[in-house]
Amino acid sequence: MSINATVAVDLIGQCASETVAGSYYSSSGGQADFASGAKYSEGGQAFVVLHSTAKDGTISKIVPQLATGDVVTTLKNTVDKVVTEWGVAELRGRSIRERAVALTAIAHPDQRDRLAFDATRLGFC
Repeated sequence: MSINATVAVDLIGQCASETVAGSYYSSSGGQADFASGAKYSEGGQAFVVLHSTAKDGTISKIVPQLATGDVVTTLKNTVDKVVTEWGVAELRGRSIRERAVALTAIAHPDQRDRLAFDATRLGFC
């Protein structure tokens, strides 16, 4: 089992854990390795955790697409489960549409309509 934090996750499940708005904030540490190890272990589970918003709820940390310059720390095919204070999105084995729906469901309620709109605009739903 692995539990890693991220700064942002997009609607297909890519995690940017090193950058904020394209600027480096941290390093990856062993995030990708631990997530891969858990994924390939028998019965393993890889969790990525984050708050659904920042700046007093004004900024969603679940985003339609990562910001220009953001670095993908953990690939969408490695991310198993994403957790916010609103629930768990199970991504392993899911289609792009299913991923976008699951991630929108664990976003802050004030952000969900916009994320659903953007998912449709981007052709995910």
